[in-house]
Amino acid sequence: MRILGIDPGLRTTGFGVIDVTGHQLSYVASGTISTLHLAQGELPARLKVLFDGIHEVIARYQPEAAAVEIVFVNVNPQSTLLLGQARGACVTALVTRDLPVAEYTALQMKQAVVGHGRAQKAQVQEMVKRLLKLPGLPGPDAADALGLAITHAHVGQAQAQIAKATPLTRKTSGMYRAGRSR
Repeated sequence: MRILGIDPGLRTTGFGVIDVTGHQLSYVASGTISTLHLAQGELPARLKVLFDGIHEVIARYQPEAAAVEIVFVNVNPQSTLLLGQARGACVTALVTRDLPVAEYTALQMKQAVVGHGRAQKAQVQEMVKRLLKLPGLPGPDAADALGLAITHAHVGQAQAQIAKATPLTRKTSGMYRAGRSR
């Protein structure tokens, strides 16, 4: 399975693509989509760059699933609002290409990749490098995006194993009526 990870940002959005075969992770590509060439006040143009950039990445690498970081409220509400709009442009680009989208917090990604949720950017970069056997450190935005793809690879495998171990059927749905048992 090919997974695309997205670390959304209004100035710089990171992307990372990995292949997953069983428990084997393979690096495919990573990079950033930048809107720094546009003026700060040109929000619609910046969102279009992100949207088009995600479409280009999807067309080039043909992922089967995507993982996107969930944005939390920062100290500055205006920054949070702008980041949320950038994230929305990225998610919209993914769903318009019919990709299933999973969402993870930075804490979940750091726990999955580094082993603890308070990891620093440098630790994420180093673990991504090790897990994917890269010759050098990826940039911080690309590393976070690759980390999200790795997180989804691990979570997806775990969910598949749980589904096999415990069939998710509703055999008891007709046993209860109006809150009373038979």
